[in-house]
Amino acid sequence: MKYCDFNGCGTKIDRGTYCEEHKRSRKSVMQKRKKRNIFHHNNKQFYNSKQWKDIRSFVYQRESGCCQKCKRFVFGRQAHVHHVIPVKEDPTLRLEPNNLMLLCPKCHTEEENKEKGKVFPSYFEKR
Repeated sequence: MKYCDFNGCGTKIDRGTYCEEHKRSRKSVMQKRKKRNIFHHNNKQFYNSKQWKDIRSFVYQRESGCCQKCKRFVFGRQAHVHHVIPVKEDPTLRLEPNNLMLLCPKCHTEEENKEKGKVFPSYFEKR
């Protein structure tokens, strides 16, 4: 016998980690798993490929690490490589250097949402 791991719970249990009161239901576990997979998309394998990493590096060097829109220097995860013609529209252009542009996060958000009419630049402003 041991105690439930929930903070402050004094219920004794035979096995597992939590008592019946604090055990998560299968439904809530599945909902959490769905939320976690929200950012995984069909192109994940492509974005992890060596070809993509090579072309991304080429675009970064071609632009000398500067955003093509605002000319700000970007580095590391701040350097977003944007497809001018989205991969969904024409998959053959996904590795075409002329279809790729280097953008900072703010400009990338504006570029992605240009057609939709939604832009949230305040998200990137420092507080």
